Amino acid sequence: MRLTVLGASTPYPRPDAPCSGYLVQHGRTSVWVDAGTGTLAELQRHVSLDSLDAIWISHAHADHSADLLTAYYALRFSELAPAGPVPLIVPPNLVDRLVTFLGPGAVKTLPKVFDITQMGGFGELVIGDLALEWGPVDHGMPAYALRITGGGASVAYSGDTAPCGSLVELAAGATLLLCEAGYDVAPPSNGVVHCTPEDAARIATTAGAHRLLLTHVDAGIADAAGRAAKSFAGSVGIAIPGQVISLA
Repeated sequence: MRLTVLGASTPYPRPDAPCSGYLVQHGRTSVWVDAGTGTLAELQRHVSLDSLDAIWISHAHADHSADLLTAYYALRFSELAPAGPVPLIVPPNLVDRLVTFLGPGAVKTLPKVFDITQMGGFGELVIGDLALEWGPVDHGMPAYALRITGGGASVAYSGDTAPCGSLVELAAGATLLLCEAGYDVAPPSNGVVHCTPEDAARIATTAGAHRLLLTHVDAGIADAAGRAAKSFAGSVGIAIPGQVISLA
């Protein structure tokens, strides 16, 4: 299985650094995970949009979903010729947001472009050579974490979340935990919606993940990997756009 980092910036894209987006591939199967601003262009360095097997979105914030709009236009109005609607797995509030941006006619046209599955609670789906499992996490809005398994390896992805038990559950024994570190220091408990590097490390340790890759790292954090390494004995890295990680 192969993980490609398309982007990891927060809260907006920077030159050569799109927002959150990842490509997971195994065998003949390709899944685009989060479609943050700027990731569609990077995706096309690795796979054609009309040959994707699925798109999975963690939550509706623009830095994780905005490029769905341009993906819609590409699949509907360009020279691309998908064999059918691309499977799209989304939180329950995202379809209405797409319609708001695209216009009321999109109620009829969206199903021609995307085969939509709306998440609600824990769920699972097999997409070609990859098995997807997801569950709700704590981000102050409908948000989900993901586990993808293929070829004997697994990637757990936090999306955006405060530390929570469902993320630990989905990351149990994962080959790699891809975990956000959107806070330098967490605010008071009633406002926690992201992890710190230390939180990510504790989650990886509790879950028994083998490796930790920090993403969505707050720009003000110095030495996020070093901070996480103090609480996690395994390998720790920072997600970098263009990075390709082979997992087995």
